[in-house]
Amino acid sequence: MDESFTNIPSSHFVGSVPAVISEDKKPANPPEVPGANLQIFPPNTNNGQGYQTIGGPSGNADDGGLQPTNNWKGLFSISSYTQYFNVDTDIVLNRLISSLYPTTGDFVNKIDANPDLYGLVWISTTLVFVIASLGNCATYLMNSKGNPNITWTFDVNYVNVAAGSIYGYALIVPLGYYFLLQYLGASVSLVRFWCLWGYSLFIFILISFLLLIPLEFLRWVIILVAGAASASFVSLNLKNYVQTADTMIVVVSAFVLQMGLSIFIKMWFFP
Repeated sequence: MDESFTNIPSSHFVGSVPAVISEDKKPANPPEVPGANLQIFPPNTNNGQGYQTIGGPSGNADDGGLQPTNNWKGLFSISSYTQYFNVDTDIVLNRLISSLYPTTGDFVNKIDANPDLYGLVWISTTLVFVIASLGNCATYLMNSKGNPNITWTFDVNYVNVAAGSIYGYALIVPLGYYFLLQYLGASVSLVRFWCLWGYSLFIFILISFLLLIPLEFLRWVIILVAGAASASFVSLNLKNYVQTADTMIVVVSAFVLQMGLSIFIKMWFFP
């Protein structure tokens, strides 16, 4: 064996081992992974409604609504209104069913955590096309009942009247009550009022199909019952904002206006 090799101190070999191992160490500053907005999957079934963000606030347990964050970015920014459309199918169905039980008066409590404008837009738009189309059909059935050979044409003006009346009512009436109750010193929310009046129109979509029955007396019974149910739904929920007996005129006027809308639908679209 070569003498020069055997004379190498053993400490050289021992010291070289840590040097090799140290090369396999992980870097001191690993790259950071950006945080993700995680969602519980499968959907959170404690309240039976949709997804819930981890660590995020929860909404009303009865309605399953999530508390919307304040993402207001300006009046003319579309992203400012996305928080008011943050509802899933289960929430919307629950609110639609609640609107058909007018005597409970707890709808404003259900939507308190997450009032939506989806119901206002969807229900109003559906009602416009339903009463315009079915109103024409009802007119045809009534006219053909007395004269089978009558010439009938579709009245497009029904669509214009329906759009102007329904959209105008659903937007302007809640706005008027918002300013009125603010003037009276009540703490109110315009979005909640729009949500309340929007869902109050749902019953008119259902009974519009019954108004095709070519019996005038039965038509009046149907529209008056539906109008009373819708008016009770609005007035009883509006009563939560009324503190004294002197302001009960607000509740009464809301009932009368809702009944007026139902009579208008009957007289104009289903004469």
